[in-house]
Amino acid sequence: MSELEPWQWSDEIWQKKVNKVRAGRPLVPPEWPGGARAAVALSFDSDHETNELRDGGASIGRLSWGQYGVRRGIPRIKAALDKADIKATFFVPAVSALLHENEQRMLAAEGHEIAIHGWIHELNSILSYEDERDLMFRSADVLEKITGTRPVGLRTPSWDFSPHTLKIERELGLLYDSSLMADDDCYELLDEGEPTGIVELPVEWIRDDAVYFNMHRFHALRPYTPPDAVYDIFRREFDRAYQEGGLFLLTMHPHVIGYRSRIGILEALIEHIKDHEDVWFGTHAEVAEYVSNLGDE
Repeated sequence: MSELEPWQWSDEIWQKKVNKVRAGRPLVPPEWPGGARAAVALSFDSDHETNELRDGGASIGRLSWGQYGVRRGIPRIKAALDKADIKATFFVPAVSALLHENEQRMLAAEGHEIAIHGWIHELNSILSYEDERDLMFRSADVLEKITGTRPVGLRTPSWDFSPHTLKIERELGLLYDSSLMADDDCYELLDEGEPTGIVELPVEWIRDDAVYFNMHRFHALRPYTPPDAVYDIFRREFDRAYQEGGLFLLTMHPHVIGYRSRIGILEALIEHIKDHEDVWFGTHAEVAEYVSNLGDE
């Protein structure tokens, strides 16, 4: 017998699907460290060559695009962060870390956070529990070996969160996840209704550079948005977060934002944010640690 159509599901079936991983209590502090009104968490997904390797590809052109993120993207990002004295979070697939170990050591030594982003940018939802768990644990081990610090956070590759991911995060003893979209601000993840203590730092495609610029000629994927328009979207997202006293989290990629015509988006956005004196910049781990100490009230 073929699988039931969704309209044939019993209440138990759809309720189980919906309740597998849910947003629990909100984690919004009355104020941020130092009495700041809003928090900013900048993140960079250092996918590098794994965008091509993940799909089993060997395109020299696409591999070189990933290498651009290393040669030009990371140095330009680092220069922008250094100028503003900001620490950020870099989510790094283990294969990227192994290909570019000195990059990870340098960033970690300067106080930036290196966090888990899968093994080879794989899609979690097509993996068995055993395979996903093996890859995540191996990824954590690789990052710890290279940087000397055990990672405390995970962003699933392509934000592809499987039915097993939260269980594996709990087994890893992670502090936070940054892959889901149930809110603008931090919240606690629920595992089938059970509070986990894991903090979600929510992402959103609106606050991701890739959706505005990425292209793949063989997949007929050709989005393009002028840099000024992308800056305006990001600025509006921050301005509203500031008004509400919440978190502004931005996802960028070295091989996307690092180009001459685009790095100015990051530079101008930092300058705009810095014009607001009562803003706290934190790594994802710092934000998660701060909000995890909030009471239940």
